[in-house]
Amino acid sequence: MIYYLGMIGIAAFSITGVLAAGKKDMDIFSIVLLGFVTAIGGGTVRDIILDTSPVFWIADTSYLWVSVIAAVITFFCVRLISRLYTLLLYIDGFGLALFTILATENTIKLGFDSTIAVLMGLITGITGGMIRDILTARMPMLLRKEFYATPALIGAIAYVILNNILPEHEFNRIYAVGIILLLRIMAIHWGIYYPGWLTYSGENTK
Repeated sequence: MIYYLGMIGIAAFSITGVLAAGKKDMDIFSIVLLGFVTAIGGGTVRDIILDTSPVFWIADTSYLWVSVIAAVITFFCVRLISRLYTLLLYIDGFGLALFTILATENTIKLGFDSTIAVLMGLITGITGGMIRDILTARMPMLLRKEFYATPALIGAIAYVILNNILPEHEFNRIYAVGIILLLRIMAIHWGIYYPGWLTYSGENTK
């Protein structure tokens, strides 16, 4: 079940990558590449850092094909899919939650400490979106006041704490995914951002 849910998350990331291209006059190859990079970027960076061989989408090419097919469908059906953008944001939030926690869990199982596990979870969850934003000349979501990376960080920390209290409990993963997803749903539905006093305006002060 987790495997197939992961595929849905991969597809959602790929679709948001294509939609982010907007009116950039990209051809279909560029669009598909953008969707693919968005979908697999975080996990690829994680596997490279942890020296995991082979990289996950090379070990299982289903991830590659799901991201490519989702990107191609989005390219040809962009008007229809763009109407479902809010729904896609929720699915993207689920993908963020799932991949963050699975990466955190797997890093712990590889023998790394909790700090590294949290960092790998965060990298897996947000790096693909950062690459997407950079390639489409947008300010990366991580650097904006969007409430995106923080839920992933909170969820990863929550998983580590739960895993220390109840090692390898079957519900630890569910609770942690639920925390991230709930925070993202709240942010999307109510437009939650960081308050002004937690952001830097860049104004010169005397």
